[in-house]
Parts: sequence; C-alpha cells; structure tokens
Amino acid sequence: MPTARNRDVSLYYEADGDGPTVVFINDVGYGAWLWGWHYDAVAGPYETVVWDLRGTGRSDAPAGPYDVGTLAADLEAVLADHGVGSAHLVGAGLGGMVALQYAHQYSRARSLTLYCTAGSGDAIDRDALDALALNAPSSLDGAFSPAFREHDPDLMKQIAGWRAEEDATGAARDAQANAMTAFDAPPLYEITQPAEVYYGLDDPVVSPEAAQSLSADLPRGTGEAVEGRHCCFIEHAPAVTDRLLALLDEQTE
Repeated sequence: MPTARNRDVSLYYEADGDGPTVVFINDVGYGAWLWGWHYDAVAGPYETVVWDLRGTGRSDAPAGPYDVGTLAADLEAVLADHGVGSAHLVGAGLGGMVALQYAHQYSRARSLTLYCTAGSGDAIDRDALDALALNAPSSLDGAFSPAFREHDPDLMKQIAGWRAEEDATGAARDAQANAMTAFDAPPLYEITQPAEVYYGLDDPVVSPEAAQSLSADLPRGTGEAVEGRHCCFIEHAPAVTDRLLALLDEQTE
C-alpha cells in the first residue's frame, strides 16, 4: 500500500476509483473507518483518497507537539506522492481545520466539505473532545445520538472494533487534540473555494453557533444543520452523502 513522506514521517494512504480526486481527512483520534459510510458512494465516479493522520493507524506517530499547519503539510505530501493535481477536501472536526489551512496555503483544493468544524480552537469544548477518546468511558455518547446507538447495537460493537484497530491513543491522540484546540484559522475571506459546513445540532464538541460563524465568514460558504452529535454526518450518511455528491457534480461540470 502507498506511503508518502513529510520529512522523516511516513504517512499511509489508500486510493480507489477514477475521476476527480476527493480526499477525506480524519477527526481527532479516529481512523479511516470514519469514512466507510461515504466511501462506496463516492469511489467510482470519483477517485477517493483516505489517509491516516500522523499518530493514527499505519502512519508514523512521532512525538508531539502537532499543529494544523504540519498536518496540512502532511496532506500536501500525500497528494504530491499520489500525483494529484487538484482535489476536493472533505474533513471532520480537526480534519476540517486541516482542510481550511490547506486551502489557504496550497493550490490543489477545489472545494471544501466540512463536518462539525470551527474556525478557532477556542470554540472547541476540550472536555467533550476528550470524552470521545477510545479509552474514555461511554466514548460513543458524544458521537451519536441515543436513538442511533439504541437502534443498532451491533453497529456500535462494529465501530468499537474498528476503533480498537485503527484509532490513535495516548500521547498521539493528545497531540492531535492539542492541535485542534490551538488552531487559529488563516484569514477566512481569502479561502474562496466553494465550502459547505455541516454541524450537529447536539454536538457537544463544536457548537452550532461556532459552525454557523465559520460558514458565514467563508466567502462561498453555506451552513447546514444536521440532527445528531459530533458524528452526525455518519448518523445521516445517505442525505449528507447525496449533498456531497451534488457539490462534487456541480464543481466537475
């Protein structure tokens, strides 16, 4: 499987499908399982790239500190290694911050789809973020609504298994969380790509007000509320993915 390098850090990624490239960027601690609900719908008409942030999965886990600028440079290394000329960026939480930084600093970004993301680390509830960690009690409570968890307990067990195999833990997860809470967005008025911001109405990590503020400050930004918590884009994956495909089709045309 391919790996890219940013200086001495090896970064694992996978690519599938043909057509314009769509890159998925993980949230704090989460592995590539996060995009399983989107992947099958997008791969085929589009090329998908999924990569493990430093500290996660099969990428290296160097000692911290980490910052969003470094993670954006990691993304640039992945796209350069894969020979991608331009890409649509889809990021959740920390991954959305990486997408914002990348779009401002590098030239390959064509559009942004941001889930449960804020423009400043000051807007992040650190206690709620830490409560999502793999080793935290009831770590899925802040991610999914009670109705979703109770509707399919077998799926919750599957997710727990995927997390045990792929998620960042310990110092690496803390370094990612610190990068998220320390983030200060570049001038948002300079990020002119089409940008859609989706936010959970009951997200304990990123408030609806913080996400709405982000969408309002992006020149071509729109905001959309989604029922659910920090992983509302999984809970309502069919509708959210339809909107993503509509954006991708519009930009491709």
